[in-house]
Amino acid sequence: MSTDLGSATDPDVVLVGGGIMSATLASLLGVVAPDWSITVFESATEVAGESSDAWNNAGTGHAALCELNYTPSGPDGRVETTKARTINEQFQVSRQFWSHLVRTGLTGSPKEFISPVPHVSFVTGEGGRTYMRNRHAALSAEPLFSGLEYTDDPAELAQWTPLVMDGRDPAQVVAATRSVAGTDVNFGALTRLLLEQGEARGVQVHTGQRVTGLEKLDDGRWKATVTDRRDGEQRTVRARFVFVGAGGGALPLLQKAAIPEIRGFGGFPVSGLFLRTRSPELVSRHQAKVYGQAAVGAPPMSVPHLDLRLVDGEYSLLFGPYAGFSPKFLKAGSMFDLPLSVKPNNLGSMLGVARTEMALTKYLVTELLQSRKARHRTLIEFVPLAEQGDWEMITAGQRVQVIKQDPKSGKGVLQFGTELIVGSDRSIAGLLGASPGASTAVSAMLTLIEKAFPDRVAARRSALEEAIPSYGRDLSSDPALLAAVRAETMQTLELNG
Repeated sequence: MSTDLGSATDPDVVLVGGGIMSATLASLLGVVAPDWSITVFESATEVAGESSDAWNNAGTGHAALCELNYTPSGPDGRVETTKARTINEQFQVSRQFWSHLVRTGLTGSPKEFISPVPHVSFVTGEGGRTYMRNRHAALSAEPLFSGLEYTDDPAELAQWTPLVMDGRDPAQVVAATRSVAGTDVNFGALTRLLLEQGEARGVQVHTGQRVTGLEKLDDGRWKATVTDRRDGEQRTVRARFVFVGAGGGALPLLQKAAIPEIRGFGGFPVSGLFLRTRSPELVSRHQAKVYGQAAVGAPPMSVPHLDLRLVDGEYSLLFGPYAGFSPKFLKAGSMFDLPLSVKPNNLGSMLGVARTEMALTKYLVTELLQSRKARHRTLIEFVPLAEQGDWEMITAGQRVQVIKQDPKSGKGVLQFGTELIVGSDRSIAGLLGASPGASTAVSAMLTLIEKAFPDRVAARRSALEEAIPSYGRDLSSDPALLAAVRAETMQTLELNG
């Protein structure tokens, strides 16, 4: 990876941002367009330093195995599984592609970026137990969730999650599900491996170089203005296609590109705080990811969870999230990011959300006013015997939630997901939003390629199907293919425990 822009030439494709999305797109383009030249520009001194960094992305390995916000319950108690099924299917696509890359020479061991970790959902109270029973019954009927276990026996739960059960009132009603098919993913490590592999086949990766402008030229190409972060020197490169995968920095750049498709879009930044412990005793007793339910009125991003993490060979536990607020769109961004993103074409959307999302506003204010003792009390609700001295507070990355116009009402709505923006002439695209983001990166970038380069998909379909055996097919309706895919990815990614 180079900090010198002098070697940069006019490529076929410019990827803005050195995170998991750009790295994934570069790898997929290596399948569908192996002869294209690709250049990546990352403003930081290293790639994967923002949302893709392991400590900035606590919700790892999203497969909807334990995240309760993906399985909402209706008024009649019926649990809806559509979103969970979609996310799990997308994660299976990611696993297939990673497996293909490992088979074809991705450097290092899969254990550098993925490891098996059981995923547990945990609830309390009679209402919680009823919901969990219904959820288990609904998901168990789905092939993608086969093997999901249920218990409301405190003794069995004490074996699944000792830290969560130790010291808990024995009279409290508890219930949980567990999937031993869960994983922990270090997307920072994966991003670096993908880009290193890309460089080996000719992808140019430039760090310390910020793309500060995008201008459409008369010949249909895009002129990217690139500023060297060290000395402020500016250069320009021209490309046939630009992808803006700069996390929170994507919205301002797409606004500068002035494409009609970005009109009406805004962003609301939310900072995450987590309690972390590296205590060997605590870590050894909690070998799982445990997700609970968000408090009444709290947004989906506030779901409490106690995660086992493996980062750079060291295990630790994270608990949170606790919300913070900063107007920055990136952790290393500017305090003016939010105000400068407000434009005449998105002012209505922004004001509309400000009026309708009072619950989010109340939640953020309450979180910001919490003392360390108050945050510890929240931890104790999840881990009754937790000692304050064992845990330290860390600041995670910035998440910029998407604000968009509802096409029916014209009002602004806040979206807790991702949004793919593709220009009408298919020469530019960008990704906005957050969770489940990284876990579904391969599906997101496949969708981009299908929209922007349908001719390449048609010409290279057999190569895509070799890289992703389920490409164009539905795993949930093909049990034989699902079984074959699972067996192959588990073996190649070394997920057999």
